[in-house]
Amino acid sequence: MQKQQIGIFSGSFNPVHAGHLILANYICEFTELDEVWFVVSPHNPFKEREDLLDDDMRLEMVRLALEKYDHMIASDVELHMPRPSYTIDTLARLTSEYPDKNFTLIIGSDNWKQFPKWKESQHLIKNYQVLVYPRLGEEVVIPEELTGSVRLVEAPIVEISSTFIRESIRNGKNMRAFLPPKVYDFIVRNGIYIC
Repeated sequence: MQKQQIGIFSGSFNPVHAGHLILANYICEFTELDEVWFVVSPHNPFKEREDLLDDDMRLEMVRLALEKYDHMIASDVELHMPRPSYTIDTLARLTSEYPDKNFTLIIGSDNWKQFPKWKESQHLIKNYQVLVYPRLGEEVVIPEELTGSVRLVEAPIVEISSTFIRESIRNGKNMRAFLPPKVYDFIVRNGIYIC
């Protein structure tokens, strides 16, 4: 039986927004991947922690955002792993827990530029496929020897950032158009990002 092809889209999702959904939806519909799993990260080793919302609230927002999408799944795998979490460890755990699935890492071109700094980056590329999506102003260079495992996906570039959304909410702006409806309602109902 052919293994199911799963894309791993990790992030703090603080909050998850329309740009995340557009990208994941495109990847589900226009690549060979069967599903995209949104892996909620507890803490990115390259980012400061101060503005990070509680793990459970971010996971709940992702669940709310994905309710109507059959091929997008919220995953809390990293919330049950040692911290800080590293992608190679997450993929190893998922591969062990789901032997019937093949996992592909989905990263932005900004992360691809930093990729050599990642923990066991060579091991990661040797054992997993990597899909790189474009970001504005970030040229994607994939060395010829890596073209068998790394490729660029021509997804639409949507320049919405979680930072922009948080700051705008803090400044009293209505950000409903930028967020899945249930996520926006959850943020308003719980008074998130207000101060």
